[in-house]
Amino acid sequence: MASGGPSAPAAPAFGPSGPGPAPLASKVELTISCENLMDMDVFSKSDPLCALYINTSGSQWYEFGRTEMILNCLNPKFAKKFVIDYYFEMVQKLKFCVYDIDNDTYDLEDDDFLGELECTLGQIVSNRQMTRTLLLKNGRPAGRGTITICAEEITDTRVANLEVLARKLDKKYLWWSDPFLEFFRKTETGWQLAHRTEVVKNNLNPVWKPFRVSLRALCGGDVENPIKVDCYDYHINGSHELIGSFITTLAELQVGTHFCPAEFECINPRKLKKKNYKNSGVICVRNCQVVKEFTFLDYIMGGCQINFTIAIDFTGSNGDPRTPQSLHYINPEGFNEYLSAIWAVGNVIQDYDSNKMFPVFGFGAKVPPSWLVSHEFPVNFNPSNPFCAGIEGVVEAYQQCLPQLKLWGPTNFAPIINHVACFAKQAFRQNMASDYYVLLIITDGVITDMDRTRTAIVDASHLPMSIIIVGVGAADFSAMEFLDSDDQLLRSPRGDTAARDIVQFVPFRQFRGSSVALAQSVLAELPDQVASFFNSYKLKPPNIFSFSDPS
Repeated sequence: MASGGPSAPAAPAFGPSGPGPAPLASKVELTISCENLMDMDVFSKSDPLCALYINTSGSQWYEFGRTEMILNCLNPKFAKKFVIDYYFEMVQKLKFCVYDIDNDTYDLEDDDFLGELECTLGQIVSNRQMTRTLLLKNGRPAGRGTITICAEEITDTRVANLEVLARKLDKKYLWWSDPFLEFFRKTETGWQLAHRTEVVKNNLNPVWKPFRVSLRALCGGDVENPIKVDCYDYHINGSHELIGSFITTLAELQVGTHFCPAEFECINPRKLKKKNYKNSGVICVRNCQVVKEFTFLDYIMGGCQINFTIAIDFTGSNGDPRTPQSLHYINPEGFNEYLSAIWAVGNVIQDYDSNKMFPVFGFGAKVPPSWLVSHEFPVNFNPSNPFCAGIEGVVEAYQQCLPQLKLWGPTNFAPIINHVACFAKQAFRQNMASDYYVLLIITDGVITDMDRTRTAIVDASHLPMSIIIVGVGAADFSAMEFLDSDDQLLRSPRGDTAARDIVQFVPFRQFRGSSVALAQSVLAELPDQVASFFNSYKLKPPNIFSFSDPS
């Protein structure tokens, strides 16, 4: 799932030698905007999104993250930022690809390509703000399209938690408006978008959801730096109509309370000359609390344990493990896609688990001696102690377990998700940031218990827990992409919305031959998920005195 609106998370810290503990890097936040994009839609404007890819070696790229999609806009300013670890001594190749989103699928290959920019992180950092021409795949300019990337080192971890509402906004269409707000920070080159709220439909007295934005994005860390707030009436064709604006400072925003909100008149410049014009509504800030947050490294270095559980798909759709066509077939080199995924992810995450003992479960097979289908059985067949010693122990248990099973079905995720959630719930009751749980599910296909899985994930989103799904084989993984709700939070069948995005899905086929790229992509969102969860509940690292307290 924020600095300047929702932020894409920082990439895990991989040093020059590959995965594992690395020298501490500087963290850099990238802000993206485009101008004069090609218009690929017939009856409307393009709906752009920017995807960031990182090069690991040779021609191997992995997708690091995506901005939000903006409807009907040829000059988008994206609110979602990218946070990347920057190593001065490394050449870090980046590729920014802009697409016109035409459907609901996660795959970008079926969307119109609007251009790309390939560069290095060093180039961006040295320029601070860099504007370049977007290029097509053949190297020619993508019309008059340009992309601008702004870089800023993250040294200030303070965020502002805001609660904002409005009163008596102007009607823009008959008797209603669909208002949203945009917050801008004053920079040397103009106003830079810091945050965009959601749209509140058909309401002249809207109350927006509470949100958080980094002080770095909002005001550059200076409470007296100007902040511009624009209030718009949302139009689906992208031609949003300005209701009004005002300029303030963080210091003025902080005055507001629930009992006495800070109030700002929303002024529309076009109406200033009208007789008796007073304002176009009033924006009320009833809470603006500045807190300094702990980082992922603060929690790890302060004693937080990452507890890693592995779940392996043993359903019949994988094929007979004795035949080379099976996804569970172990080749002469001793590998298959399941083992490759276990090695790639486990080798990184085991460094954050002090005892390196991993519970490993299987699902979807008939298990001896009863030969009943189980959706949650220990691969070492020891229910009282399902732990394996290190990644080597996981691999050994998998290899010994495989010949003893009858691969069957169906493919149910909910039992293993609820199993790990029970432990996360117990840890959360301690009211400490001492344990975070990560469930790695390796699977080959379509989920059978989708409704129960959605409910389990929404429930788990309130716990110190994340879910990583690696899809092996060539199946249709659209259901997995639906669970990895990057654009909007997942909803359960009963209508409950997830507290946050805790699922990261990646298809293994995109990373064949590069365990480093697979690990980086799989773990990209985890640091932010850990830090944002504990910070949202104001939980400090358990060993608070082992480093300086940011508060």
